[in-house]
Amino acid sequence: MDWIDLGLIALRVLVVFGMLQVVTILLVWFERKIVADMQNRIGPDRAGPWGILQTLADGVKLLFKEQVTPRKVELGLYLAAPVLAVVPAFLMFMVIPFGRPVRINLAGEDRLIPLQGADLNVGLLYVLAMSSIAVYAVVLAGWSSGSKYPLLGGVRATAQAISYEAAMGLSLVPVILFTGSVRLSEIVAYQSGSLTFLGRSFDFLPAWNLFILAPSFLIFFIAAVAETNRAPFDLVEAEQEIVGGFHTEYSGLRFALFFLAEYINIFTMSALAVTLFLGGWSGPTWDDSLPLLVSAVLPTVWFLAKVTLFLFLYVWLRATLPRLRYDQLMNLGWKRLIPASLGWLFLIGGALAVRQFGLPWG
Repeated sequence: MDWIDLGLIALRVLVVFGMLQVVTILLVWFERKIVADMQNRIGPDRAGPWGILQTLADGVKLLFKEQVTPRKVELGLYLAAPVLAVVPAFLMFMVIPFGRPVRINLAGEDRLIPLQGADLNVGLLYVLAMSSIAVYAVVLAGWSSGSKYPLLGGVRATAQAISYEAAMGLSLVPVILFTGSVRLSEIVAYQSGSLTFLGRSFDFLPAWNLFILAPSFLIFFIAAVAETNRAPFDLVEAEQEIVGGFHTEYSGLRFALFFLAEYINIFTMSALAVTLFLGGWSGPTWDDSLPLLVSAVLPTVWFLAKVTLFLFLYVWLRATLPRLRYDQLMNLGWKRLIPASLGWLFLIGGALAVRQFGLPWG
């Protein structure tokens, strides 16, 4: 690996880091504007055009706000918890391809540069591992604060995350069986072209996993909303019950890191759903009729457009659905989603076995 390869890797990491920062600013503004429209309110309209700089103003305010540290905290874990929340959020997106690989000539040599931080051969397993690490941030923040209210929020958040993480993992197994890979770039490539089902070709439909693995998609999306602690699963921060949740005792920049991690996770889960079920960045690029630069950018435009659709669904759910009770939350996870995931896994596994090996009686 020469210095050019190292420079390209560093550049891709910086691009992902910068993109997630910008996306968070736009996503908070997007959510506040959409919810305001749905509730017949104005929303942010002062800072910048259409209030688009309001999130940046809030971030600057939190940066300079006093960081109050309670007396009874476990200081090391108390300070580590916000970092442990935001770092996996950044690392999780690193393996998601957000555009078609670009071929450029550097130092007299053609190089194919993937538009993702790292194209790991265990990309999907890596994402699940990073999402599991983020659970530690929540429980450590609640326990180390030295207060019963954050502790209650941390315990509830951990139980919720473990419950729905099981359903999410089971919903992704059919995707692995169907595509034959856990590398996210290969899963995207598998969904290129037109849909073929039961030996018939449907040229008017793209080969998205959504059409074949719709139950997996539905279970994954519900589990993803619960994993990110969003309405109607936002029992971690049920203000009327536990006074703000696991980050009650955090202020200033430390609270901003939890806030940043939540919105990055929303974007990452939406991007993961697009990658696994909606073909990722695949879409018409019209290479023969459009300029090379435009056709090279179009895959990223398709990717962001699909992700925006999922982000709108997140906001729509928050603006319309009431919060579940905690027993309803647990029942949905353990008594509905996990059995449904296991049943669908049994069906799709049997179907794939019959397709490959035939019926046992010939």
